[in-house]
Amino acid sequence: VIYLGVDQRFRRLSDSEVALVKQKYHLDFPFVLYIGNLAKHKNITMLIRAFRDIRKDDSLCKLVISGMKRWKYKEIFEAVDKLGLKESVIFTGYIPDEDLPALYNAATLFVYPSLYEGFGLPILEAMACGCPVIASNTSSLPEVVGDAGILVDPNDVGALSKAMNDVISNDYLREDLMRRGMERAR
Repeated sequence: VIYLGVDQRFRRLSDSEVALVKQKYHLDFPFVLYIGNLAKHKNITMLIRAFRDIRKDDSLCKLVISGMKRWKYKEIFEAVDKLGLKESVIFTGYIPDEDLPALYNAATLFVYPSLYEGFGLPILEAMACGCPVIASNTSSLPEVVGDAGILVDPNDVGALSKAMNDVISNDYLREDLMRRGMERAR
């Protein structure tokens, strides 16, 4: 098997490069990041429910969801409204390729709760940028992540919120995942 690679532009960036993109998207706070299409199989409504649970402990952290609207995306926006998270969940829409590395660098954590994937390139991009990763333990994702991230059942909201809280609140764990992710992506 020959795995997909990641472009060399996905790497640790300087603080000034990251600051420009944070300013462009008004992201001057700690955030959990999701990048991918807004589609039902991406399991974003579960991510939003898990995020609601960690909001109780860390009111400064926000959830940034980046990607184009696809299949059954309205459920995602309805979940944000229903859970009262309009101020805590930021939808950026499509992010141009040139901004992606800085966005990964700026994030506290990257979460990819997809129910199924052919590969999961955003996970590899995040790891190459030194962003800790939590992903589903289904389809191709465990093979991509290996031991460089945290894998969770994509149907277990409690497991995802616990994993997110662990990474956000534990500097040692976050640094370890960053290091292992960059090694794995290499």
